[in-house]
Amino acid sequence: MGEAAAVVAVNGERYEAVGVDPSMTLLEFLRTRTPFRGPKLGCGEGGCGACAVVVSKYDAAADEVTSFSASSCLTLLGSLHHCAVTTSEGIGNSRDGFHPVQRRLAGFHASQCGFCTPGMCVSIFSALANADRAASAAPPPPPTPPGFSRLTAADAERAVSGNLCRCTGYRPILDACKSFAADVDLEDLGLNSFWKKGERADITKLPAYSCTADVATFPEFLKSEIRSSGGAPAVAVTGDGCWFHPRSIEEFHRLFECNLFDEMSVKIVASNTGSGVYKDQDLHDKYINISQIPELSAINRSSNGIEIGAAVSISKAIEILRSDGGDAVVFRKIAYHLGKVASPFVRNTATIGGNIIMAQRMSFPSDIATVLLAAGSTVTIQQVASKRMCLTLEEFLKQPPCDSRTLLISISIPDWCSYDGITFETFRAAPRPFGNAVSYVNSAFLARSSLDAASGSHLIEDVRLAFGAFGSEHAIRASKVEEFLKGKLVSASVILEAVRLLKGVVSPAEGTTHPEYRVSLAVSYLFRFLSSLANGLDDKPENANNVPNGSCTTNGTTNGSAESTVDSFDLPIKSRQEMVFSDEYKPVGKPIKKVGAELQASGEAVYVDDIPAPKDCLYGAFIYSTHPHAHIKGVNFRSSLASQKVITVITAKDIPTGGENVGSCFPMLGDEALFADPVAEFAGQNIGVVIAETQKYAYMAARQAVIEYNTENLQPPILTVEDAVQHNSYFQVPPFLQPKPIGDFNQAMSEADHKIIDGEVKLGSQYYFYMETQTALAFPDEDNCITVYCSAQMPEVTQDIVARCLGVPFHNVRIITRRVGGGFGGKAMKATHVATACAVAAFKLRRPVRMYLDRKTDMIMAGGRHPMKAKYSVGFKSDGKITALHLDLKINAGISPEFSPAIPYAIVGALKKYSWGALAFDIKVCKTNVSSKSAMRAPGDAQGSFIAEAIVEHVASTLSVATNTIRRKNLHDLESLKVFFGDSAAGEASTSSYSLVIIFDRLASTPEYQRRAAMVEQFNGSSRWKKRGISCVPITYSVTLRPSPGKVSILNDGSIAVEVGGVEIGQGLWTKVKQMTAFALGQLCDDGGEGLLDNVRVIQADTLSMIQGGWTAGSTTSETSCEAVRKSCAALVERLKPIKEKAGTLPWKSFIAQASMASVKLTEHAYWTPDPTFTSYMNYGAATSEVEVDVLTGATTILRSDLVYDCGQSLNPAVDLGQVEGAFVQGVGFFTNEEYATNADGLVIHDGTWTYKIPTVDTIPKQFNVELINTARHHSRVLSSKASGEPPLLLASSVHCAMREAIRAARREFAAVGGGTGGSDQVTSFQMDVPATMPAVKELCGLDVVERYLESFSATTA
Repeated sequence: MGEAAAVVAVNGERYEAVGVDPSMTLLEFLRTRTPFRGPKLGCGEGGCGACAVVVSKYDAAADEVTSFSASSCLTLLGSLHHCAVTTSEGIGNSRDGFHPVQRRLAGFHASQCGFCTPGMCVSIFSALANADRAASAAPPPPPTPPGFSRLTAADAERAVSGNLCRCTGYRPILDACKSFAADVDLEDLGLNSFWKKGERADITKLPAYSCTADVATFPEFLKSEIRSSGGAPAVAVTGDGCWFHPRSIEEFHRLFECNLFDEMSVKIVASNTGSGVYKDQDLHDKYINISQIPELSAINRSSNGIEIGAAVSISKAIEILRSDGGDAVVFRKIAYHLGKVASPFVRNTATIGGNIIMAQRMSFPSDIATVLLAAGSTVTIQQVASKRMCLTLEEFLKQPPCDSRTLLISISIPDWCSYDGITFETFRAAPRPFGNAVSYVNSAFLARSSLDAASGSHLIEDVRLAFGAFGSEHAIRASKVEEFLKGKLVSASVILEAVRLLKGVVSPAEGTTHPEYRVSLAVSYLFRFLSSLANGLDDKPENANNVPNGSCTTNGTTNGSAESTVDSFDLPIKSRQEMVFSDEYKPVGKPIKKVGAELQASGEAVYVDDIPAPKDCLYGAFIYSTHPHAHIKGVNFRSSLASQKVITVITAKDIPTGGENVGSCFPMLGDEALFADPVAEFAGQNIGVVIAETQKYAYMAARQAVIEYNTENLQPPILTVEDAVQHNSYFQVPPFLQPKPIGDFNQAMSEADHKIIDGEVKLGSQYYFYMETQTALAFPDEDNCITVYCSAQMPEVTQDIVARCLGVPFHNVRIITRRVGGGFGGKAMKATHVATACAVAAFKLRRPVRMYLDRKTDMIMAGGRHPMKAKYSVGFKSDGKITALHLDLKINAGISPEFSPAIPYAIVGALKKYSWGALAFDIKVCKTNVSSKSAMRAPGDAQGSFIAEAIVEHVASTLSVATNTIRRKNLHDLESLKVFFGDSAAGEASTSSYSLVIIFDRLASTPEYQRRAAMVEQFNGSSRWKKRGISCVPITYSVTLRPSPGKVSILNDGSIAVEVGGVEIGQGLWTKVKQMTAFALGQLCDDGGEGLLDNVRVIQADTLSMIQGGWTAGSTTSETSCEAVRKSCAALVERLKPIKEKAGTLPWKSFIAQASMASVKLTEHAYWTPDPTFTSYMNYGAATSEVEVDVLTGATTILRSDLVYDCGQSLNPAVDLGQVEGAFVQGVGFFTNEEYATNADGLVIHDGTWTYKIPTVDTIPKQFNVELINTARHHSRVLSSKASGEPPLLLASSVHCAMREAIRAARREFAAVGGGTGGSDQVTSFQMDVPATMPAVKELCGLDVVERYLESFSATTA
């Protein structure tokens, strides 16, 4: 056996992996052994795309290079011997020039926090390369226009389907990608910096692209090494003798027979993507790589079908199945379905056999197993010292879980072309249409049938029905149903009996989530398949022509035939942006691109975890409690390879004498402990920090922790608001945060014509899902000082907490934050825990300590948005005018007060967008034994605005009138606005400044809206199984101005350094500050300051350089930072004016040189404070959304959303547009899809990308229109601008409200059938909580609608 270190080329440079751990991933190698930091750790599961790279392999025999995108977080370095890797820096960079992909991402304003952007860049680049490579095959396709790729617009939308972005809302990313597509109309692309509004869109204005660009080529030196290696040994050994690469099945078996391996410490891998699902619980010291066994990658075609080697990637299998000639419909439909599995960069490496093995051995809910089972596939397996066996896939799945000595060799799919009358369909229901989500249920059906001329229906001669992912050990065939159907003529009664039999077959195991929903899905899919074989079963065919906006009737997130009519999720995404640009304060007001956007796209922008590790750096990972209320008696570690990596454990006992056990503290509201000591008060509480020599060792060692608990003499935990009420467990709300009631509720209620007494709605939590998890790097310094680099929205508060914990003066602690990879409130108080834990460890060990939380730990500890339960009583007149509202609200705050006492004020503030007449409330902030909830984008306002809509919709359904009628009736006039909002409405002196009514009428009171509403009603009348809804929702949002510092320094060469208290978290703060600096100093320039833009650099936040930095929160930090900078610049201008008057016209650099020679002070520090009479102001907007709900599955497609938002005089329209779109899509996640679920102990169980689903490119509106309007000037606002970061999130409730309308239409449809939804009141009035997930929507539509319909149809046709 030959031995060698693994050799890889990274961006053309040779690296020899000497002395690396055998379990090292490519991502870890890139980030710790090379200078490249573009690939990021976002999830460690292959579920986000932040770590994507391009991998290239060279076949010396064929002299051929193959390249593909891959998840570097899952790819093991040891499997890449003699491979080339290209990162985002290798695609383009600041030294060698940015690639057109990077420049277009920047120019289309497609980067905000930027953490995901390198991965986006790689995915787009890979898609372009694949399209151009495929097009180079014979026969040659027609040439593309110059500057375009052979990528299609449809392919462009799928190129980033596996990449997550929490900031942008995806629309600008799609536009950047589609700008390369030859079939795109450039005029359809959104706002960009390449052509101005009104100018002709022209490819020549875009960064030039050529498909022959010399990027990601395979280095010649590596080709030479491969050629010179000659005949490979039977078993190659790399990685210091830890990696074994057998070249044959026989050699694989011999390896096991040679007793070199302990089966517990050896891991057999082909691609390792399975570790994204089933994470390694310990380190492995030996690996056997089976991907180089030729037989496992073989592809054999014959008249009987296709045999695919088990190590063939899913992407390659799709390519094979699509390319097979003839009438191989079954193959093509299998390929279509496999394209919905995982994401492109996972499919490129994940193997078809690995997926089947996981399904057989670990009960993985595999789509592939289900589809191949229905197709009649067989597998070939071989165990050590045994003969090969050929089994049907059904037999293989039913066997006991196979061990590591069993090798799956190949999968054979029969060719059904020789049979007549074959119908094959596949289905899946998942939260995301394009894949990257496990199915609730998957199914595949194959039938051989003949047409009965007399009835027009089909006679089933043979049938195969496969179901999976519903909560069974593996995919199954519904044999009883199959037997029943054979020989039957398909009719309503036959389908009904088949459905009844199926419900006895599809039986989810105990503990399966949404079991009734899964059974209902299985029924729906069988019905959908069989009804296609019956004649005249549905007298309401789906009318694909009766669709507004060019969309078509669809199944939101299920896929059927590849040849079927295009589903709505396959519709192209279109958009329109309308805004007003102003030259009054230029360059302020210009839509210039975000500062550093190209650096973010190339991966050169430095985040905390990108800072090179200092010498002797140690790494930490939290150990946390899994019990909600228990004494911590001890922490031990399992005997394992990982536990040997533990250096020490930092706990509360290591806090210095004089220090406090404090991890966070919201000013004036209360502390939260850093470590549980001696009692853990919630599941997920920090117990200690494991310290190890690498971050991976720390992660793995933390998993070995065994915590000893004792609950003696402790009260049972309080986990729900109901428990809190029972135990009177509340946090007090300080008087200055208590909302004030309005009017006399009892009197107003007595004046009502109608009353609703028992209304209720519940809202769940939401996780931030910033792409960069919590992270910090602490350096101990002399004299008990410490410097901490951290990703924090509140550096000043972090400094205070660290100092208190260490027991040192504040000036001993320096907190530095350059940029944050997404925050949304989650990097406020929660970030202080990580920074403080790092500081305690570094202080104790006198060595630098770094922590970067893995996604699971971050999700468990984050807390997230406040869940709550609202009950309401409302009185109203017959004309819809509301007279009184009483709200009873219980808020689950978690274990510490944190930001929670401020939530009631925000909830009531958003609720007050309507004039309720009299408003009263009883709000309890409940203290519970769960992780403390925190501020999340639009905290409280998001919930309050939605609660208002739930009440208004209840009123409308009670009166049987359109909801918009009630909304419009109860919007404020100027008088009631001032009554409800007081000081916040002080600036609304006229109807032009109070723009809500104008905005609402622009959307909801127009002939266009009426036309669309009529088309929705017409569609619903002609479609039984898909229903549409349309709704318009107004919002108000009050923001508060806070003091802010700013410092401007002009250096001797004329360059300008700016410091502000605010932190760049993706909201464009640096960009707006840069524009304001140029504008404010522009009085000294002949061009008004536009030429100064390139001279300005905004530098990182530093708590010892910029004190009183405050918080980056509340949507106003950008504008207040701008005002502080303007104040600093004003002082500099006054100081420099005499020099300017004497010097006359001079270049800026020369002018500053003269000022410096004259000893003029060229730096100024200002502290801006708001006018005491104007500390807050109102924001207004409205949104209309139109959705389509699949009654059979509960899937929802957002067909169109129109947003109108009053942005004032925007400081940067491109930045504000990005904030509006990003906030809206994040809100869509909250209202429709993001379930932040916990177990019975309050421990988060939706703790990764497999279980927690934020919106992706395939879930945003198909038509996404945004209009930013500019209302009346206001001298007290910063250049008459308004906030844009948080208020637009509230607009996403329009999607939820439209879903309710669609569900109501479905309930009306099936109320006539009988049963299911109760009386007429229950048909139109129903509780619809947040989030409205697919299971929830389906349940509201009716879990039994298929059976009810079939019973009714059978009865009427008997």
